[in-house]
Amino acid sequence: MFKNYFKNAWRNLLKNKISSIINISGLAAGMAVAMLIGLWIWDEISFNDYHKNHNRIAQVIDFQTFNNQTSSSELASIPMAEVLRNNYASDFKRVALVWQNFTHILSLGEKKLSVSGVWTQPALPEMLTLDMLEGSRNALNDPSSVLIAQSVAKAMFGDADPMNRTIKMDNMMQLKVAGVFKDLPKNSSFYETKIFLPFDKAVNEFAGWVKDAQGDWNTRFWKLYVQMNDYADIEKVSSKIKNIPSAHVKDGNEQVMLYPMNKWHLYNEFENGKLAEGRIRIVWMFGTIGLFVLLLACINFMNLSTARSAKRAKEVGVRKTLGSLRIQLIKQFLTEALLNAFIALVIAVAITQLSLPFFNRLTDKAIVIPYSSTLYWILILSFTVFTGVIAGSYPAFYLSAFNPLKVLKGNFKTGRFASVPRKVLLVVQFSVSITLIIATIVVYKQIQFAKNRPVGYATNGLITVSMNTSDLYQASYNNMRNDLIETGAALNMTKSSVSSTEVPEDEKGLSWEGKAPGTTPLFKIIRATHDYGNTLGWHLLAGRDFSRIFATDSSGIIINEAALKLMGFRQPVGKTIRWNGRNFTVLGVVKNLVMGSPYQPAEPSLFVLDYDYANFITVRINPQMPVRIALSKIETVFKKYNPASPFIFKFTDEEFAKKFADEEQMGSLATIFSLLAIFISCLGLFGLASFVAEQRTKEIGIRKVLGASVFNLWHLLAKEFILIVILSFIIAVPVSHYFIHHWLQHYQYRIEVSWWFFALAGIGTIMITLSIVSFQSIKAAITNPVKSLRTE
Repeated sequence: MFKNYFKNAWRNLLKNKISSIINISGLAAGMAVAMLIGLWIWDEISFNDYHKNHNRIAQVIDFQTFNNQTSSSELASIPMAEVLRNNYASDFKRVALVWQNFTHILSLGEKKLSVSGVWTQPALPEMLTLDMLEGSRNALNDPSSVLIAQSVAKAMFGDADPMNRTIKMDNMMQLKVAGVFKDLPKNSSFYETKIFLPFDKAVNEFAGWVKDAQGDWNTRFWKLYVQMNDYADIEKVSSKIKNIPSAHVKDGNEQVMLYPMNKWHLYNEFENGKLAEGRIRIVWMFGTIGLFVLLLACINFMNLSTARSAKRAKEVGVRKTLGSLRIQLIKQFLTEALLNAFIALVIAVAITQLSLPFFNRLTDKAIVIPYSSTLYWILILSFTVFTGVIAGSYPAFYLSAFNPLKVLKGNFKTGRFASVPRKVLLVVQFSVSITLIIATIVVYKQIQFAKNRPVGYATNGLITVSMNTSDLYQASYNNMRNDLIETGAALNMTKSSVSSTEVPEDEKGLSWEGKAPGTTPLFKIIRATHDYGNTLGWHLLAGRDFSRIFATDSSGIIINEAALKLMGFRQPVGKTIRWNGRNFTVLGVVKNLVMGSPYQPAEPSLFVLDYDYANFITVRINPQMPVRIALSKIETVFKKYNPASPFIFKFTDEEFAKKFADEEQMGSLATIFSLLAIFISCLGLFGLASFVAEQRTKEIGIRKVLGASVFNLWHLLAKEFILIVILSFIIAVPVSHYFIHHWLQHYQYRIEVSWWFFALAGIGTIMITLSIVSFQSIKAAITNPVKSLRTE
């Protein structure tokens, strides 16, 4: 029986080539979009699943409350780790303090390699279940050892055995390779980590302040990871350890919580001390888009199948007369839908495979189709059957219900309301498409709004170099700066505690005249050299910049607009601010520098002179010299002062642009999927317009004989579709406004939703509709009426 169903389905598919091509193309496009989004979502929700203990790993997050505002921090103190390890051993299987990723220079003879790595206590490699190719995860118990990734081993040693070989790091210490692990995948939070370094070595090398921090609860400079014991409940233990810091830290009502690894990626935002959503919003959004795009493809199938009901009516009548049951007809039509769906699946898999390289570049992922996975094929086949059944269900039940007596007598009429379901489905199609277009416009405008926000300094022409070796720390600042300027390639140079695109550290405990009693505001502190402002090109609003002429500037401070507003000074220059037991005099006020999120307000920031507390060098390139030549000259100077390290730099404007990466990725995907949604809708529109024109051939011929113009005939056929698009627009506007308003609330620095966003989407959709419908309408209108009437 099934063989017969299949034969009939195949014959019908070949008989109606145009409608079959439209149906299969639409289904293939919809399924390809759904597959791509499905693979992307799977990559997102399986983030960190590579680590076998991911269900038992957590990070300790620190909370402090000042002025009724609770801030969160990933950084913890050394004593906190010791308390968890020693006093809560029944709850925690492993505890590890980790010094976050820094760039390090590995040297082996003349070979030098820049890699990212962490200083960590010995428990972390075992906690992360590193896939060791050689050596042991416990190797970091030896403070002279290092674990390196397979890619690092290949780059440093080639095909030679790296085990027990000695490498030099940052031109200051010798380390023995005690293990090689398989590189971590992109969907791991530790993907960038290529070397694991012994924490005890850091304590010895940076003996002063690190040793002092071992008993200091207020020095939070490390990330703290824990692995729960097998029967410990993360939430219960989190409540149990919540108030540990409050016994040791007086200010800020400090508390901690356990942040499960399974939530790091998707629930990556904290709001006023509570875990909020974050990236999961994007997952839900694109999951919804994928379902809607697939729905649009299914609607195409339903519309075109039911639109041609008159042509299949006699077939149904004959089949029923010869004894076919309705259930058999339903099975026949569902078989046709499933055949279309499986052909579309083959095309969709090919489209997905061809699109993956581009899609991976766009999303910064390494997604592959898991052809060898049984689960994948079960899901794909189930997905195809589901799509076929959804697409074919309405036509199957609709067509199988025809009365054979009326059909065979020639009395079968589809009726004036027969097209209503098709029109409703078409309205749904275009409502979804217009909503996606409006959303795409809003995302684009929000990104451009943030990009065009004044950042307070000139990002173009700046490069930043991380001070990753002792040579750079020990180099004479003035000599190096003078040498750079003398090359003609650099206009200026400065050192600072953070780069201009990083979030500075928080400081509290500042006081000034007029400060509200009982308040403890937080300020961002940037330590820098005299040339910081001139190098960045910041804008002074009052007072002056740091100057070498005035020795007293060592006790000077420059504040930004946000700090001025918080302090409430009317005449800030000359005012005294007390911090860390010292008095600082306000020298000037600068425009806010956007160093954190470009979507959030600038935070109160203070700039002080400090030549010793520097981690980054920033150079302003001479714009009169070609960049390639300028960089070559600058590299020569850096080689002079830092011979053990390759010249590694970052363009500030490119680093700042990375702050928009998530939103730009979302905007690009939304644009692509919106275009595909429009394409699928247009395919269906083209098919329906062709059918309507074909169905009314005789009417058009008669009207033309009676004197109707081409415009009259075009208007006759086009007005129905234009009304459908207008109705879709009316539905899409409030729906899209609700969702985009909700999305924009996550940004404090955001656009105002303008009426023209909606108008542009509506006009664009009408123009596309007119172009498609007009093609079919004019084609029918200019056909010779004699031929139309004769062939009818």
